Order: sequence, then structure tokens, then C-alpha cells
Amino acid sequence: MSSLTPIRFQATDLDAIAQATGRVAILVTPDGKMDPGARRANRLTKGAVARLLESEGFDKAKSGQVISLAWPAGMAAEALDVLVLARQSNPVAARKAGAELAKLKGTKALMLLAGNARQADNLALGLALRDYRFDAYKTAGEEAEADDPGEIVICHARPDEMAAAAEPLLAVAEGAHMTRDLVNEPANILTTTEFADRLVEMRDLGLTVEVLDEDTLAELGMRTLLSVGQGSVSPSKVVVMQWMGGNPDDAPLALVGKGVVFDTGGISLKPSAGMEDMTMDMGGAGVVAGTMRALASRKAKANVVGLVGLVENMPSGNATRPGDVIRSMKGTTVEVINTDAEGRLVLCDVMWYAQERFKPAGMIDLATLTGAIIVGLGHDNAGVFSNDDSLCNAFLKAAKAEGEGAWRMPLGKGYDDLIKSRIADIKNTGGRPAGSITAAQFLARFVKDETPWIHLDIAGVASVKSDTDFAPKGATGWGVAALNRLVRDRFEIEE
Repeated sequence: MSSLTPIRFQATDLDAIAQATGRVAILVTPDGKMDPGARRANRLTKGAVARLLESEGFDKAKSGQVISLAWPAGMAAEALDVLVLARQSNPVAARKAGAELAKLKGTKALMLLAGNARQADNLALGLALRDYRFDAYKTAGEEAEADDPGEIVICHARPDEMAAAAEPLLAVAEGAHMTRDLVNEPANILTTTEFADRLVEMRDLGLTVEVLDEDTLAELGMRTLLSVGQGSVSPSKVVVMQWMGGNPDDAPLALVGKGVVFDTGGISLKPSAGMEDMTMDMGGAGVVAGTMRALASRKAKANVVGLVGLVENMPSGNATRPGDVIRSMKGTTVEVINTDAEGRLVLCDVMWYAQERFKPAGMIDLATLTGAIIVGLGHDNAGVFSNDDSLCNAFLKAAKAEGEGAWRMPLGKGYDDLIKSRIADIKNTGGRPAGSITAAQFLARFVKDETPWIHLDIAGVASVKSDTDFAPKGATGWGVAALNRLVRDRFEIEE
């Protein structure tokens, strides 16, 4: 896993500022007021910062903007970055500002003079989230990135207090980085076995991790999940991760992730154009893994279980065919209309198993499930489907607070009628109309009446073609921060 760039807090030291190499950043407000750290930098540069703030061009500066002064006199740094940040900025705005600094930082060292800024912890989170590279397979050459990412030092009037505040936030960044690594990995590296092995390594964080093999899955009756992977030489697996940091008697929150490590569409073969992107079809499992890492890293006072179904959907002489009828673990029979509608076949068995085994207080499944959700919501929002207003509203509130787009979508009997089968209990697709909704209706058949449930269709947000506020193009890590906050706000016990 790519590691976070080291971030440390220390007291402000004028000599250290003068001798810092790489980049030095300071904070000013849109009305031209300097933070204490900025005033020190102004003295070192013999008033260069003050002249910038008094200039006509600064009148148009907005909160979150960075203005760079190259090779500032009186300092060893190659640039002095003046970050405009409103004094009353909310956490998301502070994170975005930190991310802007990370874009400029590149692989160089950065010293941020945060003075007495109240949002220094969120500035650190923004820096950590955006300071990410996936270059494991680049060899030496013009495009290869430097091995040393360069440390980040944040100078603050209360360094110990800010370091303590930042620690649980940086655990979220660590989880998001893990999710990105998993989603970015090519399928010849991240096989179902390799994926499971990486999750087993999290036992070192205190997680209980079990790997259920194909024989065990067959004994449990997970035939729909097994039907997806039966055309591949890569063995299907379910990995169960448990973090029990709350009261022993409290039912856990269950997170369930779709982990299709590569999706060809099976016999219903996808078009070749863009098929290389199907390495990200395990995005839901990646988010579950990253969230469990974040919770364990910050020692969350909650009970949470994460279950991921790991399969590869390949065409072969042994692959599931359109028209096949499969009996799920629940006992419901499924007519397979399209083998490219495979994610719901994976999830339904794992969801049923999660409910049977753990009797969860709530269940959230995540999947790069449908292209239809991208048609409906684009790449700014995940689709949210739920049978429980209270849990759904709590998640939407958490996602908004973390700056992660999420939009609630409808469910209803009319959509459910679209997936009735002539020869089985249900068919696995209702066709093109309302494709993301009928997929959710399929999953709803496997949710017990007493289980509060959310389905998150993350096909549009798991991996993108351009930079986001907090990530370079590629895997985003969307969902780790929102789920972590949901756990913190709704499921953690008071100390």
C-alpha cells in the first residue's frame, strides 16, 4: 500500500522557516490580514508579503486560492505559497485549501506556517488526501515520479493539540489511500487471492479477518456469487473483517462490498472499447476495506463488520449462461438474463449471509453497479437507495459534511415489477429503463424487513478521468470519509 507522506506538527521557528527548502506556505485572509506565521515570513522577505496584499491584484483573491512567490528573498525555499483562507472557513473548505497546496507541492518538502489556525487539522487532511501517487509500475524515465514524496511540516502555536486533532483525520486519509491503491491496481496483480491477502494483513491493526473459500461458500449456499466467478481460474472468495470497538452486546453495522476484480461481462461480453477500466469494478469492496482500515487505525468505539465478495467475471466453457437459473443463499431463484449484471448476484448472497450471521443494526452495500447511475448523476454524486429514512438521512448528512456527493434515488413497486421472471422468482435485470433503480430493487429482495439498509451505487464516483478536489485522476477513495463519519456520529459509544 502507498504510505501517507509524513506529516508532523511543530512550534514555529524563524530559523527553520528561513532554512526550509522546497516550498513554504503561509495563511492570509481575503481581506489581507496575515496569520502570525505569515507575519514572520513577511519579516524574512523584508515586506514582500505585505506588498502582495496591498497590490491591486490581491483585491480579486478568493478563499482557497494560492498565490506563489518564486525564490523569495531571505529564504532558502524555492517558493513562498500565499494561501488565501477565510478565518471562518468550514472543515471542507480548509481541506480543499490544503489540497490546493498539495497540488503545488508535488514531491517536494512543504512547510505550512499555520500560526494559530483552528482548522490546521483539516488543512493537514486535505494535504494528505491530495498528496497521492500511484506509480508502482512506472520505470525510470521522463514520466517516473521521484521516490521521495517529501515530508510535510505544519508549524502551529499549539502543535501537540493540533497533532492530536489531526490523528483520527489522517486515519481516514490512510483508508482512502488504501481504497485508491486497490481500485488503481491492474487485474493481473489484484487477483481475488491477492485482494484477500491484503485484507488479511490488516489483522496487524486489530481487525479479525476470515477468508471463506469456494468449498465453504458452496456449503453456505452462495450459489449466485459462485455463478459469477465460475468461468474464471481465479477462485471466488468472501472476506469477513470485524472491528468490535463498541459495547460487546451491541449489534454491528454491516458494510458489504462488491469485489469483481475484473469484469468482462462474461458470456454477455462487453464492448472492447473501455473494457480496461473494468479493473475498478471492485470499487465497493475497496471502499469497505479502506473504511475498515480507517476505523481500526483510529480505534473507533463502534462495532462494524465489513464483508466483501471477491470474484472475476470471465467467459469460458464453464461460465454462467444467459437463461440459467440459480438458487441464492436465501433460497430465491434468479433467472440470469444478462451475465454482465453480475454485481447484484455477488451482493445478494453476501448481504444475506451478513444478516444471518451478524443480525446487524444496519447494513450498507457499495458497488460500482450500473452505468445507468452515471447517466443519471454523472461523476459528482453516488446514487443512494434506502428502506430507512433515518439511516439514509444520517448518511446523506455525513456525506455532505465530508464533501462527498450523494443523491437519494427512489424505490417502489412499479420498478420491482420490471424484474419479475417468467420461469424463476426474479430476473437479474429489468432492461435499460431505470437500470440503477431496478438493480437496487433486486438487492432489496435480499434485505430482511427488520434491517435498515442503504445501497450505494458508486459507479460514477469510484474512479474518474480528471482530477477531483481531493484526488488526482483515477481512483478517488470516495465513501471512506462519509462512512467513517456516519460510524462516528451514529454508531460510536460515548467514552
